[in-house]
Amino acid sequence: MKVLHENCEATMAEDKSLPYTAYLVEYETEGKKRFDVAISSKLVEIFDHYYDKYGKVINMTQSNGRVNPKLWGNSTEKKSKKK
Repeated sequence: MKVLHENCEATMAEDKSLPYTAYLVEYETEGKKRFDVAISSKLVEIFDHYYDKYGKVINMTQSNGRVNPKLWGNSTEKKSKKK
């Protein structure tokens, strides 16, 4: 499980360059609603993390991400040719 954006706006989840395993997590802490964008291969891992950390998860919705998680974040570096 990885948190991409912590304490961000809900519009951050509308980015189509995110992996399709990214979720917008709405939770409450100190009486304020907050949003995070997190990725994980299993949704239950995200829920468990936020439930253990904050105790109250209000909503979890899938982001608008369209990228395959295996390809997301990989940079296409040029490999040096062997001589």
